[in-house]
Amino acid sequence: MRQSLGSILVVAIAALVVAALSMFVVDQRQHALVFRLGEVIDVRKEPGLYFKVPLLDNVRYFDVRILTIDTPEAERFLTSEKKNVLVDLFVKWRITDVKQYYVSVGGEETRAQTRLQQTINDGLRAEFGNRTVHDVVSGERNEIMELMRDKANEDAIRIGVEVLDVRLKRVDLPQEVSEAVYRRMEAERKRVANELRSTGAAESEKIRADADRQREVIIAEAYRDAQRIKGEGDAKATSTYARAYEPNAEFYAFYRSLEAYKQSFRNRSDVLVLEPNSEFFKYLKSSGKGSK
Repeated sequence: MRQSLGSILVVAIAALVVAALSMFVVDQRQHALVFRLGEVIDVRKEPGLYFKVPLLDNVRYFDVRILTIDTPEAERFLTSEKKNVLVDLFVKWRITDVKQYYVSVGGEETRAQTRLQQTINDGLRAEFGNRTVHDVVSGERNEIMELMRDKANEDAIRIGVEVLDVRLKRVDLPQEVSEAVYRRMEAERKRVANELRSTGAAESEKIRADADRQREVIIAEAYRDAQRIKGEGDAKATSTYARAYEPNAEFYAFYRSLEAYKQSFRNRSDVLVLEPNSEFFKYLKSSGKGSK
């Protein structure tokens, strides 16, 4: 009885071992290759539980999620102007045909990444060699990324992978080139600034000269108008005086003489040297005769 139980137990254990060796599970994030004596006999793409021949078959799993190639250091590329630029990029890719992937690169991710990097670097050298620094930095950057993705994907299909995206994270000039560019930019800005200053100074002088000319014209016109108004006022005053004193001219002459006497002998210290028979003393003489 005990021997029978022992035999059953051995058989059960052996069955469990055989079952464990005969089954394998494919995760939804994976594809599986089934090998028999080193030769690929099946590809499992759908997730689930599968069976294999124990000891003869073995299974290798491949991650089919999106993978990333991120360059640790920027690569140098030469533009059409024979100037070096530093390019930092990353690539998004994934395995689409695990059998072809295994046959082409032995199923090794590092070999696949190396091949993709070589393809992309060669394409970038060709594209950058046909473009200027301005084009690769800003002008045609998106176009370059699209071209690189398409070209890299054409080669990637041959090894069973798909390139989803190629992105240029940074495109900079080397330090020595940047300094030279900055010096040229600084010199150009200074030239433009000096040109603007000289233009501004010329315009300033022109405005000042025009203002001075307008000032002189305004002053001359004002003086002319003032003299005209003054002349008109004097003429009007003279006319008014003439009309006022015309009825008695002798009285007007006498009144003017009194005003002259008053102005001439305002102070006691005033001295007036004239001949006694001067016309200035006309009314004084007349006054004296009249009193006698």
